[in-house]
Formats: sequence, structure tokens, C-alpha cells
Amino acid sequence: MNRRESLKALGFIAAGSGLLTAACNSKETKNTTATNSDKLPGVQDFEYERTARLKEEKFFDEHEMATITVLADIIIPKDSKSGSASEAGVPDFIEFIVKDLPDNKIPMRGGLRWLDLQTKRRYGNVFIKCDSNEQLALIDEIAYPELAKPEMQQGAAFFSLMRNLTSSGFYTSEIGIKDIGYAGNKPGVWNGVPDDVLKEHGFDPSKFFG
Repeated sequence: MNRRESLKALGFIAAGSGLLTAACNSKETKNTTATNSDKLPGVQDFEYERTARLKEEKFFDEHEMATITVLADIIIPKDSKSGSASEAGVPDFIEFIVKDLPDNKIPMRGGLRWLDLQTKRRYGNVFIKCDSNEQLALIDEIAYPELAKPEMQQGAAFFSLMRNLTSSGFYTSEIGIKDIGYAGNKPGVWNGVPDDVLKEHGFDPSKFFG
């Protein structure tokens, strides 16, 4: 299993139903100035108004957003099958979600700062200015919480949150839905009662259909 597949699997499994629900709710309120005819069934006025307020706010600064973008693309990079997390709009999704679910604000901001402190100490640069080998060397130490050293547990907790948010955003995007091959609901095809069921109830399939 390559890095993309293993991290995707870990992230998608770890992403709880609460995050996925929030992801879907944020996706369905893209047009915050929608008229009544544009609104989806079940989405109320206060939901549009709240979304509009959240989108007007800015939480992460430019450096933090750049770091989130790099991390998201490490977790789900572009490959021959689909685009990367950043191409799917994951950084903007995360910016929205931490405002929608504010308990994530401090862990995310603290984790991003922790990451920069680690790379400054090791390599003399903030995370986004390190080369890919240096970035991945640190990520490898925090990608799997059960294997992380005690002094790296803060980073492991942050990366788990980052991975959850990334997978939630990616797999509720158009790119992510295509990536897992979800085709939506389709009408079934009825081919009649199966032969084994007819036989079980005493019918001869060849005679039954005459």
C-alpha cells in the first residue's frame, strides 16, 4: 500500500460522523445570498445567514493556510486517478470548519505552530520552507499515534486532526466522490424472482414463465 492509499484509509476511517455531517452541511450552503428558489430542501434561512457570517470571518493567516495546503497534499496528493486535496478545495473547507466547529481552532493553530517549531529546531526553517524530504521525515514521526514517541504526542494529535479534516473535506468534494467511485442512487433492474427462490417454494422456473 503506497503513502496515498494508507493515509487516505487511515484518514477516512478516522473521520467521525460528526465531521462528515458538518462537511455535508457546509457544502450545501455554498450560495449564501441564495433566493428562496435556490435553497435546498430542509435548509433554513438562519443556516444561510450563519454560513454567510462564517465566510466573512477569517481565522487562519496566510502562512497558516499555506502550511495547511502543504499538509493536505501530503495526506492526499494528486495521482493518476484524481486531484490532490488542495485541488479539491480542502484548505478552504478546513478554514470554514474550524469556524463552524470552534473547538478545533486552538488544536489546529497550536499544531501548526508546533510543526514550525520542530522544523526550525531541526532544519532552521518553518515547515513550508523545508524540502519535501525534511517535511516527510517529521510527518513520519507523527502520522501514526500508536508509534509516536512521547515527546511527539502533541504533534501526533494535531496530525490526526489534520488528517480527519482533510479526509472529510476531500471525500465530500466532487473530486473525492469520483475518487471512491460513488455514482449516486440508481434505479434497480428487476429480473424476476430468482430460480432458487421459485424452486424453494415448489415452482418449476421453466414452467412458471411458460
